Amino acid sequence: MYIGVDIGGTKCAVVKSDDNGKITEKVSFETKSCNETIEEFKNIIKSMGDAKAIGISCGGPLDSKRGVILSPPNLLGWDEVRIVEIFEKTFGIRTFLENDANACALAEWRFGAGRGVQNMVFMTFGTGLGAGLILNGQIYRGASDMAGELGHIRLSEVGPVGYGKSGSFEGFCSGGGIAQLGKMSAMEKFQMGKKPSYCSNINEIDSITAKKIAKCANEGCEDAIEIFNMSARKLGMGLSFVIDILNPEKIVIGSIFERCEGLFRKEMEKILQRECLSQSLCCCTVTKAMLGDEIGDYAAISVAINGLENEKC
Repeated sequence: MYIGVDIGGTKCAVVKSDDNGKITEKVSFETKSCNETIEEFKNIIKSMGDAKAIGISCGGPLDSKRGVILSPPNLLGWDEVRIVEIFEKTFGIRTFLENDANACALAEWRFGAGRGVQNMVFMTFGTGLGAGLILNGQIYRGASDMAGELGHIRLSEVGPVGYGKSGSFEGFCSGGGIAQLGKMSAMEKFQMGKKPSYCSNINEIDSITAKKIAKCANEGCEDAIEIFNMSARKLGMGLSFVIDILNPEKIVIGSIFERCEGLFRKEMEKILQRECLSQSLCCCTVTKAMLGDEIGDYAAISVAINGLENEKC
């Protein structure tokens, strides 16, 4: 049996799995203060019984080697929290910590779209854009647990802001970034006396979301489709760097790409064909994630399994 702990800015969860990693129990609760949340974790874990290992998935920055959470922006007050030490002293069970992108990469690699490959990149494509890297069958963290921050790559001198940088990969390929593209396009249309399909009047520009634009794009509205085409072309450009540098067998993309693959695929593929080395592109498949809403649960369990397996090697 394994136990997984998923620490989020608004919600947390503790899950239990069998020896094969299949989830058998889950308890969720709203994130509270650091001390309150840790006490809640302790009570839930105690109620679940013995386990081989505990895996913790949490947003960065963090230090996976020392097992320390380092002031994540969405977890106020979680400063230098020695979460692994706390759990190991409390339960006497080996505990492992990974940032959430790495944990999700492990989950898709073990249980989802990345099964059976040795080199895989998992990309989040939701509120932000980040990545977890599986290279030669191992998670790759980098020198300071910062490997995979693809969202910070600048793809254009101008463009929507993401990761604190205009024209960044995250700016073009995230929920917030697509909304920014939609707002800029809507403002242009209103100033020209036109009306975008996804916004009824100029006073509602601030309420434009990627979800609204996607709905109109799926209904065939050309202006909304072009917003997604812009994002898709930048997605292709960013992925071409990843494919040429890392030469992965699979790139697995979650969240918005998972739900809206049809709005991205054609334009993305055009750019990949134009930009990538043919020897690298021919052996790489870009696919949507498989685990859906369960990815956070399997991510935490995968951290426990992976940590224990690597210690035995």
